[in-house]
Amino acid sequence: MWFIYVGVLCLLSVWYYIRTYRVWSRRGVKQTIPWPFFGDSGITVFQLMSVPEILNKIYYMYPKTRYTGFYQFQEALLLLKDPELIKQITIKDFDHFTDHRTVGSSDEIDPLFNKNLFFLKGQTWKDMRSLLSGSFTSSKMKIMYNLIVEASENFVDYFCSKNEDLVEVEFKDIFSKYTNDVIASTSFGIKVDSLREPKNEFYAMGKKMTNFNTFRSLIGFLLYMAVPTIAKLLKIKILAKDASDFFINIIDQAIRMREENHVVRKDMINIMLEEREGKARQDDEEVIDSGFAIVEESQNITKHPKKQMNLTNLDITAHAMIFFLAGFDTVSTAICNCCYELAINPDIQDKLRNEIKKTMKEHNEKLTYESTLRMKYLDMVITETLRKYPGLSATERVCVKPYTIEPVYPDEQPVHLNVGDIVFLPPYSLHHDPKYFADPEKFIPERFSDDNKTLINKYTYMPFGIGPRACIGSRFALLEMKTLLIQLVNKFEIVPVQKTKIPMELCRSTMSVMSKDGYYAAFKLLK
Repeated sequence: MWFIYVGVLCLLSVWYYIRTYRVWSRRGVKQTIPWPFFGDSGITVFQLMSVPEILNKIYYMYPKTRYTGFYQFQEALLLLKDPELIKQITIKDFDHFTDHRTVGSSDEIDPLFNKNLFFLKGQTWKDMRSLLSGSFTSSKMKIMYNLIVEASENFVDYFCSKNEDLVEVEFKDIFSKYTNDVIASTSFGIKVDSLREPKNEFYAMGKKMTNFNTFRSLIGFLLYMAVPTIAKLLKIKILAKDASDFFINIIDQAIRMREENHVVRKDMINIMLEEREGKARQDDEEVIDSGFAIVEESQNITKHPKKQMNLTNLDITAHAMIFFLAGFDTVSTAICNCCYELAINPDIQDKLRNEIKKTMKEHNEKLTYESTLRMKYLDMVITETLRKYPGLSATERVCVKPYTIEPVYPDEQPVHLNVGDIVFLPPYSLHHDPKYFADPEKFIPERFSDDNKTLINKYTYMPFGIGPRACIGSRFALLEMKTLLIQLVNKFEIVPVQKTKIPMELCRSTMSVMSKDGYYAAFKLLK
């Protein structure tokens, strides 16, 4: 009788596999051949390839198609490859794809994670985005600019004070300290010096809050993606509780001190408090706002009437965490990648330095918001960095209304998407597609010169996402990067050392586009 049971078990297994992993085939979509249980995530889970590499494999699997079906565990996803289709779904028909996928637990278990703007849904997201959009305008960035300059000057002074001709560094370590200090000052109203005091509590908790490469975090994400019901039942947290409590207490104390003592500081907490009290000022000042990579806020959001919302201290903390969850690791990695390219491309670094020194001389060696954003070659270097190394290799949208992708080519048929279906946008693959960017593995800032950037299809370049759900903090991130690079390249030559890995090998344990072996180089003091 045992062989009957084995046969039945085999038949049930085959039925389950076909039912789970032939979703796209049944809809007439070409798809991958997924692993049992893991789907296409098995290659990533067992670190056989980096996330960008596995997405590239899917992206090029069927070259003449506009989309490809694949699977994360038992979840079916549709990878979009065609710029016009991406435009259709993320812009024109955005009302059908307003949400991100839910990965967290509940407000009671993980309040900072779930109240974060990135994970809000539907009308709640739209109301909050409308409210917060006024906090990230160019004029608001100008208000906070001096705080960023102060942190960048402190960073460069630290290495100048060593009085050494050549200082060997590991970029990820030092640049994460810089982004930490900027976030502490602009978002939490705290001044810290993480280079001179590397064990300060703010930096330690920030690293803990943003470290999603631990075994605990990995298991948490896997459970929420594979079996969310069990994950919620077990009350598994994505963010470390002690780190969450630490930042909640910081905001509570800062708000109480400001309200009791009538303290006003030009930072994000003050902007949020003005929003809460209905005192937020209109942006009546014309402020320069240059940068190819900047995300323009959707008119559907800016024209959306701001609903009076009761912003609690917890809400303010959650939105201050936007800077940590999106800026602490992502921005520091972007600076690492930029400095790596400058180190191995000294001609580009020299050209950038010439622009910086010329601009600084014209402004009496004083760094201003306007002079920073007028440096065109600097913007080209940053923009090319974010093309070659986008912050995330992919982003997603969830279908919230039934939707049909109409056929365009003769071999296509209508693809009916149901509520809950997920479409995937692959910035890394688009940025490295030679159809859109010639010699994509080469670092060529001139791609984004005034003459060339008009030739770029903007739906093939999305380092901060695209559409109304693109990153709200793109201006802040770019300003943070540009300010430090100006200070750094003005004082030092960035040079490779023996430990510098050329070419770079991508890390296989994270969604970020970053080096597997760290970033080793040296700062050579300019005479």
